[in-house]
Amino acid sequence: MVTLIVLAVLGLGAFGLWRWAAAQGSAGTLEWIDARFARDVPARLAAQGRYGPADHQNVELWTPAGKAPAGGWPLVVFIYGGGWHSGDTPEYRFVARTLADRGYATALVGYRLVPEGRFPAMLKDSAAGVRWARDRAAAAQISADKLVLAGHSAGAYNVLMLTLDPQWLAEAGVPERVIAGTVSLAGPADFYPFTSDSARNAMAGVANPRTTQPISFARADAPPILLLHGTDDTVVRVRNSRRLASALKSAGGRVQEVEFEGMGHAGIIMALSKPFAQGGKVLDPLLAFAAQARGASVPVQRENR
Repeated sequence: MVTLIVLAVLGLGAFGLWRWAAAQGSAGTLEWIDARFARDVPARLAAQGRYGPADHQNVELWTPAGKAPAGGWPLVVFIYGGGWHSGDTPEYRFVARTLADRGYATALVGYRLVPEGRFPAMLKDSAAGVRWARDRAAAAQISADKLVLAGHSAGAYNVLMLTLDPQWLAEAGVPERVIAGTVSLAGPADFYPFTSDSARNAMAGVANPRTTQPISFARADAPPILLLHGTDDTVVRVRNSRRLASALKSAGGRVQEVEFEGMGHAGIIMALSKPFAQGGKVLDPLLAFAAQARGASVPVQRENR
């Protein structure tokens, strides 16, 4: 009984700490909390390094501990958010731990931040990070022939653009065929005219702002896309995912949209940590999509949760 009370107090304290951290834009606090929760399968840092000399041009490659399955660990490349002006790979190791516990390797990819990381620098960097991870996958017993891209917020924007506008991966030497699917968690997809300082600063100086918008590149032959969004997101409104889903459907593309009633912008990334997983509310559809995308096409549909 005493143990249960202690755990409850710790849980409430952790939640309060994270609520404060979310208001301050600190993913590092969530990482600190998550690291104190054990997993059935620990994550192992298989490789880390840089694909360029600038700050945040770094990648961490994580795998589940233990023997890899035949063919290697399946790979998710995750790109973090932060309004293109904050964030770092070590703050998102909780994503790698969560995915390792479910049998996935994770590449945490960093990218230059504003002002150096203005469009299209964040896309060039994200593509270069994917290339870095693929080049080192075999040595870490990772299968990178059918990888899944995923990202939250600004990072979701990055992976959507890599998926929909073929030039960025091609420039980095990554064949489009290796992208089995892409998962956007609360991604900005149709946000011009720019109304936030984050967007204005990141997209400053672009001659044709429409070329910065994922929705401008909706096409039938893109890899399948899963759009996850909370209906109470006031940072990146759910209309971004709804409009992109509609545009992809009209173009004949493969898309799923899942909305989470009452969930906000921070809640959707919190749900990829162990203490705030909400019974797999976000993780389960992400993993179901990843498995399906690696083996079969994804039907066009919309779901509410």
